[in-house]
Amino acid sequence: MTERRPRKDAARNRVAVLAAADTLFTECESPEDVTMADIATAAGVGKGTLFRAFGDRTGLIRALYATRLEPVGSAVEEGPPPLRPDTPPLQRVPALLDALLCFKLDNRHLALALEATGSDSPYQADHYERWHSLLRSALEQIPGLTNSDFTAHALLATVRADLVEHLAGQKGVPREEMRKQLASFVAEVIGTGP
Repeated sequence: MTERRPRKDAARNRVAVLAAADTLFTECESPEDVTMADIATAAGVGKGTLFRAFGDRTGLIRALYATRLEPVGSAVEEGPPPLRPDTPPLQRVPALLDALLCFKLDNRHLALALEATGSDSPYQADHYERWHSLLRSALEQIPGLTNSDFTAHALLATVRADLVEHLAGQKGVPREEMRKQLASFVAEVIGTGP
């Protein structure tokens, strides 16, 4: 049995919808301001097209988030040190968290929208499990560090979208200061800090 390919107009509509949603989430004051109707209008498609392609708003947000996160995921697997798997864990753990922080700073409203979807706990999302697994695996290689599972969860909490938004958006903490504070905290947790 051959796999059925989406129609050309469906593929074209998907690209237009993701581009429109990306623009709207980037430019919005608050992620709650972006509706399916807004996205449909900006993409030049009917709302039915959105619901057929993505199921609901959460499905659309997940698809856009996955698209935006893909380059970071590729860097983690095949990119330059210190992200890729052959990097020593004392360097990889802070690099992974820094990459995730930078991604969330660059995609604050989209990350907030995804993490705020009522029925979708960030702890049950595929991307969360992937990052938790990457961190846990690296942490397990650090001598003397116990409970890598909990430590991975605790470290991921430092880059939750709501915290990133609170610090960057509401408190006005500059990007480089946030990165520096995160690096210092991670160093203390993994035992490389002062």
